Amino acid sequence: MILTVTLNTALDLTYRVPSLRPHTSHRVSEVVERPGGKGVNVARVLAALGHEVTVTGFAGGPTGQVLRERLAGAPGPVDALVPVAGATRRTIAVVDERSGDTTQLNEPGPQIAPAEWGAFLDRYEELLAGASAVALCGSLPPGVPVGAYATLVRTARALGVPVLLDTSGEPLRRGVAARPDVIKPNADELAELTGSHEPSRATQDARRRGARAVVASLGADGLLAVTPEGRWRAAPPARVHGNPTGAGDAAVAGLLSALVENLPWPARLTRAVALATATVHAPTAGDHDPALYAELLQRVAVTGEFSAA
Repeated sequence: MILTVTLNTALDLTYRVPSLRPHTSHRVSEVVERPGGKGVNVARVLAALGHEVTVTGFAGGPTGQVLRERLAGAPGPVDALVPVAGATRRTIAVVDERSGDTTQLNEPGPQIAPAEWGAFLDRYEELLAGASAVALCGSLPPGVPVGAYATLVRTARALGVPVLLDTSGEPLRRGVAARPDVIKPNADELAELTGSHEPSRATQDARRRGARAVVASLGADGLLAVTPEGRWRAAPPARVHGNPTGAGDAAVAGLLSALVENLPWPARLTRAVALATATVHAPTAGDHDPALYAELLQRVAVTGEFSAA
């Protein structure tokens, strides 16, 4: 079983409008509602790849109830969310059909009480006992300690469970120091962590700060990985146009699934880029076309060297 942690789960709402214009009313052409938060999105892709996956984190209030009902009503991830008194947040994505651009509005999330955090830690350790790998994903809701991910990384490592960390800011800085197996920042998050805007230098610096492997997302340019086994770049076959929402989570799912399957790093990166690209091309945010994904697996370009990073 692969475990994904989403401390700040969300009910994702996607609105499609013919053209998004400030200061005007809009007629919405389509509404899509689904369980969300980065780790939930990762779990959905893992399940589509055929992996057994469990989601944990927090859920509460009417929004949290809808989220859990949607999880229960669809095949795929197993719900191991911890109930809280506060209401789960909503995220709203507005897709401009004319330009293809997406505008995102993210609520902060519920206030987590110390007792609720303690209950989660107990649940997390129980779930790790049956996990082959764990992904720690996304922002922290109010009330959760800023060093939460560092605590979760150390717990996983103590139990011998490989851990991938995908967050930003101070939670990432502290989490890296706990020595996760993989981190997957985007270019901005990597620059904030290291102070360098040069991706090659920044990924190496992030490794020196504690991460065993660093896989940096460079947007349309693909992925840059610096690992103990070598350094690689992986890129889609052509410049990608579409909705990037969920592409980073798809890449995490690709990396994690390939990790538990013991695939070499070039194959991990190929899968991650193919999934991310297929997600950008999908009409619904966070989905991917399996046929396009299969085609892209044959076309992703990976270059690099098998030397110690």
